Amino acid sequence: MGSGAEGPHLRRSVVLVGMMGSGKTAVGKALAARVGAPFLDSDAAIEEAANASIAEIFARDGEPFFRDREAEVIARLLTGPPAILSTGGGAYLAERNRRAITDAGVALWLDVDLETLWDRVRHKDTRPLLRTADPRGTLASLYEKRVPIYRLADLSVRSEPGFSIEDTASRALDVLATRPDILELS
Repeated sequence: MGSGAEGPHLRRSVVLVGMMGSGKTAVGKALAARVGAPFLDSDAAIEEAANASIAEIFARDGEPFFRDREAEVIARLLTGPPAILSTGGGAYLAERNRRAITDAGVALWLDVDLETLWDRVRHKDTRPLLRTADPRGTLASLYEKRVPIYRLADLSVRSEPGFSIEDTASRALDVLATRPDILELS
């Protein structure tokens, strides 16, 4: 089924999972450009559908309502052609999302250490889960709870401190290249 196009070809969707600040959106965009696939962002799609920011949805409707919308959006985005999909930090925690991701493609965990994450998110006020008296402690607690679940992802990429977006995207491409069912190298 060759189109004669050079370069890698995405056969199934790649869903980026990981903590807030792990670079899912930035790395996802770089990866999508490299494999010539659409880039999708579940948080952006939720905001568009709700005509509100994630923080506003959390405040107005609560986290359970948000998680239900998130699951619906992820399932819908995965029905299209193969794409690189960035998800919110909590999306992969839900078993229904993990199942949908595995059915449609592969989960790729962007594994970033806690200190690097804190450096990246500490100055942003767009993270509703960090609106606490001790945001650093809250991030550490989320990290401890979530990492064992992120480890369930089919593939992982370690993003080292000081890595650029392009460095991490290159490493992700190398990992994806080990899965010809996901990424076909021509």
